[in-house]
Amino acid sequence: MASLRILGALLAVLWAYYFYSQETFSEDMVQGKRVLVTGSSTGIGEQIAYDFARMGAQVVVTARREKRLQEVVQKCLDLGASSAHYLVSDMSNLTSARNLIEETKSLLGGLDHLILNHVGGTIGVGPFHGDMDAMMNSLTVNLLSYVELTVAALDVLRESGGTIVAVSSMCGRLPCPFSVWYSTAKFALEGFYCSLRTELRLRKVDLPITVAVLGYIDTDTAVQSMDGKVTMVASPKDECAREIVKGGVLRQREVFYPYWSTKIPLLLRDLMPGCMDYLIGRSYVVDKFL
Repeated sequence: MASLRILGALLAVLWAYYFYSQETFSEDMVQGKRVLVTGSSTGIGEQIAYDFARMGAQVVVTARREKRLQEVVQKCLDLGASSAHYLVSDMSNLTSARNLIEETKSLLGGLDHLILNHVGGTIGVGPFHGDMDAMMNSLTVNLLSYVELTVAALDVLRESGGTIVAVSSMCGRLPCPFSVWYSTAKFALEGFYCSLRTELRLRKVDLPITVAVLGYIDTDTAVQSMDGKVTMVASPKDECAREIVKGGVLRQREVFYPYWSTKIPLLLRDLMPGCMDYLIGRSYVVDKFL
């Protein structure tokens, strides 16, 4: 009972903070800004590109599929982007990732917002049997390419007073069975960006880093891989993208989406870990993975 009372009090404080401490977001903050969105041929990244385009940003989208990128660029222009370009890049190739920043700088003359959203390599879904090739593949795409892009962009973002947004997942905060490769990469990703953010602050370097912690989102990839295997309901990718854009532009430390279905489990993780383990188990239809 004491734990429940503590949880109730914390939720009340959290509710008050969330609804009364929000900064005002304006589309004028985005007009003309130079934005690179990775993993933007589909899913959340595609929606992020469209949100920036609607507000008149200069958008560069990147992924592996050129035809899809061409379609996304055309829609960005139709929505009102100041400019829109695409760059084909394979994030399993760290040299390709590194060169992407220089190519973006050549196109736009600089960079204001780096949105790191791509996902790939081995992300599951299935039992873990110790496949190290799969683990290294996942770490390369879902962690090391993020780091490579960040290192390559540090100077140009400092020059512009820009920001970094790293899209993470509840798989980087809570144990995710049957997605061990992906969860490992996301835990490491959060460690890198949270540590880097704190170090930059201590060094008095003005380069905000926003980490977006996402739940189950209705992207084609997520729904196809998890359909019938979990009891959770997927949240809309367009609304998710809007929250990520807003949080990044406002230089927020973290974005949680969907807010309550991510924050409450994280509170339970710390207050009642056994209960959280039970709830995680109840979220999976285990027979479907075996």
